[in-house]
Amino acid sequence: MQSSLFMRLNRLKLVLYEKGKTSKDLAHALGKAQSTVSRWCTNDSQPSLEMLYEISVWLKVDIRELLVSTAG
Repeated sequence: MQSSLFMRLNRLKLVLYEKGKTSKDLAHALGKAQSTVSRWCTNDSQPSLEMLYEISVWLKVDIRELLVSTAG
């Protein structure tokens, strides 16, 4: 089993890229520090479920697109 320190739980960086957005754009839209969003993008920390919902609305994607699938 992977250590939780190195586990990739979100796909935020990839989805931002797919949508042509940057972490700076997201930070500005959410009123968050760019360093916070950067940590989310590198999976050093995770946004709350409520914040993931806000991100999905802003990116116009299903919230599930922001998460790494657990389906095997």
